[in-house]
Amino acid sequence: MKPWVLSLLLVVFASRYAASSVAITTTSLPNGTVNTAYSAVINASGGCTPYKWAIASGALPAGVTTKVSSTTTSLHLAGTPTTAATDSLAVKVTGCGGHVSQVSYKVVIQITANHVVDLNWKASTTSDVVGYNVYRGPDGATWKKINVSLVASTLYSDSTIANGTAYYYATTAVDIYGHESRMSASVKAAIP
Repeated sequence: MKPWVLSLLLVVFASRYAASSVAITTTSLPNGTVNTAYSAVINASGGCTPYKWAIASGALPAGVTTKVSSTTTSLHLAGTPTTAATDSLAVKVTGCGGHVSQVSYKVVIQITANHVVDLNWKASTTSDVVGYNVYRGPDGATWKKINVSLVASTLYSDSTIANGTAYYYATTAVDIYGHESRMSASVKAAIP
């Protein structure tokens, strides 16, 4: 009796996929004032994570540092600027597929605030609201949260603005569970 010989041919198909390129979506950074808390976020999307972030050239304002988000899709800038200066820097992000995006920014740190935008709004009528977030954008469509922690009152002063620039503002309410409402209607402030 002859033994049966079975042969098994395992074929592995490698599929190649065209990963989309990673792109930095934040086009500008807010300006700041010496000895005033500074906070900004640079976001990226597309491609595949984890992203790797780097300052490609230039430098952050003195007193400001970076931290990559846990999802690696954003780079947080925070600190207290210590020196009045105009800082230029280029930020680079690399997606896991090796695609690179780089954007240049200019941040002006003023010795004192030349202008301040004072915002006020009507309080939410919902009983479980614990605070508000304030958003600012250059065009009324792109928004960035500018408060570091929840604003407990219905007043906020923004001193991180640049001369000769227009800004749009909107607010949201946050409840005790951390749920955030839709944005309010926006208002425009033109800085001379």
